[in-house]
Amino acid sequence: MSVQTSKAVFLNAYPNGLPELSSFEVKDIDLPEPGEGEMLCRTVWMSVDPYMRGRMNPHVKSYIPPFSLEKPLEGGAVSEVVASNNPAFSAGDYVVDFLGGWKEYYISKGERTQKVDPDLAPLSAYLGVLGMPGMTAWAGVTQILKPKEGETVFVSGAAGAVGSLVCQLSKSKGARVVASAGSAAKCEWLEKEAGVDVALNYKSYKNAGELTKALAEAAPKGVNCYFENVGGMHLEAALNCIALGGRIALCGMIAQYNNQKPEPGPSNLVNLIGRGVMARGFIVSEFMDKAMEFFAEVAPLLAQGKIKFQESVYEGLDAAPEAFLGLFKGENFGKAVIRVGPDRR
Repeated sequence: MSVQTSKAVFLNAYPNGLPELSSFEVKDIDLPEPGEGEMLCRTVWMSVDPYMRGRMNPHVKSYIPPFSLEKPLEGGAVSEVVASNNPAFSAGDYVVDFLGGWKEYYISKGERTQKVDPDLAPLSAYLGVLGMPGMTAWAGVTQILKPKEGETVFVSGAAGAVGSLVCQLSKSKGARVVASAGSAAKCEWLEKEAGVDVALNYKSYKNAGELTKALAEAAPKGVNCYFENVGGMHLEAALNCIALGGRIALCGMIAQYNNQKPEPGPSNLVNLIGRGVMARGFIVSEFMDKAMEFFAEVAPLLAQGKIKFQESVYEGLDAAPEAFLGLFKGENFGKAVIRVGPDRR
């Protein structure tokens, strides 16, 4: 199959504050024939993730380069290999590619590409519970927090792709879980489906003081482990309730990603000292050498129905900017994924 052009999403300009739909533009790009060692891939599912906002700021040094205004955006995708000159992949293979998102078709050298089993789980799951968000959750729980039976784990952003798995993995370790999410429906799912002990609708609280009171009631013995996805009043409340010897896994602070100027840090950071708290920031790539351990633990739990997940599905490449912006408005329930093309199996 020969594809001469492909739709792709570009960034028009680096946004200042929250991006808008006008920050993005869908264009047609020319595609060459795959060369030696290359393959032509058709995107079936693509992912949008909060970390992408950091790549839209060219002035901040980070662990990953900023997006170029001259090239299509990049991101995780599950794709079908259409034609291959790479001996490791054949036409008809399904793969996860961390550069294939935001495009209908693309040329890959297979450098950041891995085959997936389309019969083990839905293809979109390889962008969520069995993909980078799942690996992030597993690393934070098993490598940093290490909750013990009977301890209390507090999770912010708990209805998201990462947070929901953090909750369930913590429960599987025998911990008590207090979750925070942004709607009654999300809290109901967390309690009834994900099995958390208490789910707090943070939109019911006006400030960190009110959230602290609710968290203290939900965790009367204190918070032993805090998985941070949000920042802001969540971090302040967690620090108010953190127990002696507490552990904090700093995964993200989505509440601050679109700030035009830095916010002051919580005034109660001193609690880290007197309570002997370990706070550890991390990115998932640090733990990629343990990917097989992650898969060996989570895949069977998923197959047995012991891990549940939600998805917010958007249709068509044109919907990708809307899906991305929805991450910062709390619109996604679980993993936000875009169905770019049909599953032709």
